[in-house]
Amino acid sequence: MPSAPPVRLALRLVLSAGFVALAGVSLARYVTGVGVRSSGTPVVVAFGDSLTEGTGLLARPWPSVLAGRLERRKGSGPVTVVNAGISGNRLLREGAGPSGLTRFEADALRRPGVRWVIVLEGINDLGFSGTVDPGAPPVTPAELIDGYRQLIRQARAAGLKIYGGTLLPFEGAASGYFSPDKESVRQAVNGWIRTGREFDAVVDFDAAVRDPARPGRLFPEYDDGDHLHLSAAGQRALAEAVDLSLFD
Repeated sequence: MPSAPPVRLALRLVLSAGFVALAGVSLARYVTGVGVRSSGTPVVVAFGDSLTEGTGLLARPWPSVLAGRLERRKGSGPVTVVNAGISGNRLLREGAGPSGLTRFEADALRRPGVRWVIVLEGINDLGFSGTVDPGAPPVTPAELIDGYRQLIRQARAAGLKIYGGTLLPFEGAASGYFSPDKESVRQAVNGWIRTGREFDAVVDFDAAVRDPARPGRLFPEYDDGDHLHLSAAGQRALAEAVDLSLFD
């Protein structure tokens, strides 16, 4: 399938808010929107961009699927999953709302009942440079890693566990959004997430949805067609990559 042009991709990233399917998930266990207060149960915040918020009318985003998994597990108390994804959001720079660094305290750390945070953010920092945000300079691995370290320090100061999600493959995305140089940065950042031992745990989302034959791309069944966002099967794969024992 041909790649979406940059303008179409930008509109999709920014305007996809609201297309979240909640069918079959108890609202007592899953909360959407960064302005919604959760229930009194312990909370895990899924913090990120459109890959977390969810896109499309049919696919349940991975935090919703994770909430279902937590609801069904036996021998543990209830856990609420809060979806704090914002389409088009970047970790380091403003754009579709404040940057991840700016909003982390309000949207994650101050969430009533929060105990854990899963971070999956940074792909737009790579992709927007030279495309959606033509004036933005290329992002380096050191810059993204420093951004994650700021989140880690804030979470630790608040007494929370913070889990790092590896960045997903995006080869084939809109012309300019992906480039070999950007892929090199993604690989370097993922290597640090996996081996740096700075997050309290790692959720290897990349390994869960990449194509084994072409690791820079999403597995075809998990690709919703633009080579960046996920199908319903891809969203399930992300949720199933999360070890439920992280929330014991």
